[in-house]
Amino acid sequence: MTDNFLVALSCGTDNPNRATRGFQMAHFAVKLGKKTTVFLLDEGVYLAKKGATVNLRAATGDSADDHLAFLQEYEVPILVCTPCAKSRMIEEADLVDGARMATANELIELSCQSAVLSL
Repeated sequence: MTDNFLVALSCGTDNPNRATRGFQMAHFAVKLGKKTTVFLLDEGVYLAKKGATVNLRAATGDSADDHLAFLQEYEVPILVCTPCAKSRMIEEADLVDGARMATANELIELSCQSAVLSL
């Protein structure tokens, strides 16, 4: 069993429940001692924009912003699909601290080395 955990999140502000749950599951994985990475693609790239998660909540009241702050505090890599971001006019300078642009090759490599949760 691997200690690497990857959350691949393809929904964003369009689906507050799933977006918040993605960050929440990454949060829990860190607490369990897993080497955790979040990869945002498709609509999920919007979550990496500064300020995008401020008012984003799941129906249960859980805050995406609180989970994101935890992930940032623990220096969890937040990888943002480059072509997905570019097609949505998101640049590297728009990203929250700890996020960076990434490639499909990185997603594949991480997927091969990790337990994967895709939302």
